[in-house]
Amino acid sequence: MPTECKTYAAPACQVPLAPHTIQRRDVGEDDVAIKVAFCGVCHSDLHQVRDEWGKGIFPMVPGHEIVGHVTQVGPKVTKYKVGDAVGVGCMVDSCRECKQCKRDVEQYCVKGASFTYNSTEQDKTTPTYGGYSDHVVVRERFVCRIPDNLDLCAAAPLLCAGATTFSPLRYWGVKKGTRVGVVGLGGLGHMAVKLAHAMEAEVTVFTTSAKKFGAAKELGADRVVQSTDPEQMKAAAGSLDLIIDTVGMSHDLQPYINTLDIDGKINLVGMPENPHPPFEPKHVIACRNFVGGSNIAGLAETQEMLDFCGKHNVVAEVEKIDIQYINEAYERMLKSDVKYRFVIDIASLHK
Repeated sequence: MPTECKTYAAPACQVPLAPHTIQRRDVGEDDVAIKVAFCGVCHSDLHQVRDEWGKGIFPMVPGHEIVGHVTQVGPKVTKYKVGDAVGVGCMVDSCRECKQCKRDVEQYCVKGASFTYNSTEQDKTTPTYGGYSDHVVVRERFVCRIPDNLDLCAAAPLLCAGATTFSPLRYWGVKKGTRVGVVGLGGLGHMAVKLAHAMEAEVTVFTTSAKKFGAAKELGADRVVQSTDPEQMKAAAGSLDLIIDTVGMSHDLQPYINTLDIDGKINLVGMPENPHPPFEPKHVIACRNFVGGSNIAGLAETQEMLDFCGKHNVVAEVEKIDIQYINEAYERMLKSDVKYRFVIDIASLHK
């Protein structure tokens, strides 16, 4: 029989989140049941509950930065046992058979991945519900192990913010001495800085606010550029090998493209509501620059990221909140009034 699960959910578009109850499926033969301890609050949660990307499924239980402990495993589960500290990120299933799934890039599943919430199971009918809940049931393949030395609360954002920024850093071969730029210093941006710094890259942060210079340096930036200052941007021209652009709003890419060296690349990971303005093709052709993007990370790469973070003691900077505060947290997030990620203490569900 399905088990009752307490959650916080958006009953409808533009309606504040409130207590809600859902049914989680029984533990199947390859399933892992997890008591959720903490869940990060991603900016995409806000986009989704306000249906800014369209096709919202309501009631909606957000949350895809989930950490907790295993409470039950199915008979075919081999990687986890009761009590293990584990995490669940942006996906809970995929077809597992297409060429992309076989390459361990399930986020690009040809038949469509099942995302952790506001999506459907592989039957394309049953809605998925996220981590603003007291427990989840997930297939073993889509569960990751959390290194023992990482604080569980601060590790939660690694499951999205960490994976989303680690993936392009790894894909483009960042290593010691690679000149990496990071646009934006929010939840994604601060993880990009920390990860690139741990890879021994030379890190430049672009920010619109001079007030963030000190914070960027504390996170590991070697150089900070105020992107609203034309002279500072001009001085940075041609100086970077790779830019990770984490900004989730439409903005002009050309000033950042101008800071790329020959063969430089700009990798978009922030998902805007509207298209970015056009950029100048003559410039990217003349400098053999590339503008592209990437979407989260596959499960193998997510586990690699977690192991890397364990080795280098990398976690997110977080503000822990009770779930009853979530609507206020969303309003603060809109104002960039968080340093750098809200994380929900799921024990507060039972207050």
